[in-house]
Amino acid sequence: MKFNKFNQWVGLSFLTLATGFVMTSCEEDTDGRPQYEAGTPVAAAIAPDSAAAGTVITLTGSGLGDMRTIVFEKDNVPAGFQPTLNTDQALIFRVPEDVVGGVQNITFTNSAGRSVSVPLRVLAYPTVSDISNYNFRKDSEITITGNNLDDVVSVKLTGTSDMATVVSKEKRKLVVKMPTTTASRATLDITNGTGLLRTTQELVNIDRAYQIFTDAYGTGFADGSWGDAGAVSTKEFKSGTASVGKTYQKGNWHLIAFANWSASAISYSPDYTYVSGWIKGASADYTLYLTTDASKAGFGNFDDKNKIDVKAGVWNYFKFKISDIDFWSAGKKLSQVGFRIQGPDKQDETFYFDDIVLIK
Repeated sequence: MKFNKFNQWVGLSFLTLATGFVMTSCEEDTDGRPQYEAGTPVAAAIAPDSAAAGTVITLTGSGLGDMRTIVFEKDNVPAGFQPTLNTDQALIFRVPEDVVGGVQNITFTNSAGRSVSVPLRVLAYPTVSDISNYNFRKDSEITITGNNLDDVVSVKLTGTSDMATVVSKEKRKLVVKMPTTTASRATLDITNGTGLLRTTQELVNIDRAYQIFTDAYGTGFADGSWGDAGAVSTKEFKSGTASVGKTYQKGNWHLIAFANWSASAISYSPDYTYVSGWIKGASADYTLYLTTDASKAGFGNFDDKNKIDVKAGVWNYFKFKISDIDFWSAGKKLSQVGFRIQGPDKQDETFYFDDIVLIK
């Protein structure tokens, strides 16, 4: 039987494919991790022996290279790790963000189902990312969002003995009822099973502030707006029961004004440290300018130090240190406080104002 060149090529190709198949079938399919025997793991030491979320931990011992899972005992929270970075004698991993605080076992399990457990004290201090309102009165409920809030044992106004009442608590949300206090403003000391957090956010006691507008105009104050008058609204408010709304007409550069022409107009006092309030935005993002008749520039002017960026459709908080802006010159009475806009250019826009106060 004769073989032509085509027959030879087919035969060689088949032999090459067959050889490749045999060689490939002899190789173990891996995911890139080093290959270790799934023996009995032994833990010698863990360092550090106490740690917070995000901390890198090292477990040393033997038989650790084939680990498949790491689980923290409380709530069975898994920890991620990179197998290619570990050896049979050392396993590196990071404490997960959702970890629950307290002393607990961490269980390490390999591909054969064999496991070893090691105790660790997890440090889960409370954290605060946001507070629903920076102003309060007695019995006001404030919602605090953050982490590690489900085991909070106390909330206190910093520097006082005044304790807030815990209404409800979850891992990422805490609701408290504010106490009676003589403090004008204070941060919060929040303590959980791990320890104490002092918030960077400062809360203001509205009852001890000089009120320009809260649920109604403050003593002696009335509307003094340019263009459309301000109107009290019981449908829109940040706290309490009312705010005051102002429609800025297209292209008119108007302002809302809180005016006090009575004998109760307040004289300059260095005791007042901050001016603050809430503004609910309109249909688009705008900039408003805080202005007063006690400023150096005069009422109705635009000063970059006094501008407030107001996001559309949400309540925006502002708090200025009075000494940092053009607000109140020594020796002058404060009779008008306003918020002016450059524009609006496209259409009429309505903003709402609540809890406009001066703070000692």
